[in-house]
Amino acid sequence: MLSTPELNTAAEAISRARLVAVSSGAGISKESGIPTFREAQTGLWARYDPEQLATPSAFSRNPDLVWAWYMFRRDLVAQSQPNPGHHALVEMEARVSKLVVLTQNVDGLHRIAGSTDVVELHGNLRRFKCSGDCRGSPTIIDLDTIEHDQEHAPACPHCGALIRPDVVWYGEMLPPGALERAFDIAKQCDVMLVVGTSGVVQPAASLPVEARHAGATVIEVNPMPSQIAPVVDIFLQGPAGQVLPLLIDALQAFRNRSLGA
Repeated sequence: MLSTPELNTAAEAISRARLVAVSSGAGISKESGIPTFREAQTGLWARYDPEQLATPSAFSRNPDLVWAWYMFRRDLVAQSQPNPGHHALVEMEARVSKLVVLTQNVDGLHRIAGSTDVVELHGNLRRFKCSGDCRGSPTIIDLDTIEHDQEHAPACPHCGALIRPDVVWYGEMLPPGALERAFDIAKQCDVMLVVGTSGVVQPAASLPVEARHAGATVIEVNPMPSQIAPVVDIFLQGPAGQVLPLLIDALQAFRNRSLGA
């Protein structure tokens, strides 16, 4: 059960921090109605293994199949909106010296909610690029400027290579700039708030460990403890959409006490 003392302790640590890092995962997106990677296997897609679709070799072998799968996923994401957890992080950003979101999610909801400094470790499902990166890595392509449909992977208007989602597939490296910045933030932050992650997916799962080793306070928000439990200082039990707004209230209460209100 979530207790007031735990919220107060977390609020004090966040209020005193010069830099707050938020490591977010699929749990906060699920609260916006976005199915997890495997839960999206419904209807016509139920017979496919998503891990076999989300690979460079699958795209090379059958680009139209992979394209149709990602168009289906993009449509699912397009129907979603940020939830109270996303909005609470935006409000938290306004209340602290600096806050950076380090997210594994590819739905773009942190930015849509209003978070201004977001590091997307696994890319963005709403963004597309040339598979050949003909004009730099990545070569972003605006689908609204070219003819395309839901079933056939379109060609890059610059070089003719096929266009693909700007997401990280199995067997691919994370964007080096994003990964480097994420670990730099983890080493520099005073507080790392871990929200809705399993603590399993690497290298993102190493961020709280890196932060803890550097002396940060690690706060986890999850319905149940994750694999990062050994490095967590404060565990706030519950879904992000419920816990984070309560944490904002606790931040305001701490500020009021500090000001003698």
